[in-house]
Amino acid sequence: MSLPKVTQSRGSFPDDDAVMKLFYLALINISKKWTMTLRDWKPDLNRFTIQFE
Repeated sequence: MSLPKVTQSRGSFPDDDAVMKLFYLALINISKKWTMTLRDWKPDLNRFTIQFE
């Protein structure tokens, strides 16, 4: 629900990396509000951390 809200506020993106970085930062902020534990989140988080340092 929150990710479409993030992309709608932006008009266009210069490249695919800009979208991925925006999603990564949005997920970090959104995950602070989550109360339920996530299954298999660690591999994805590790990939994003490596990709975006």
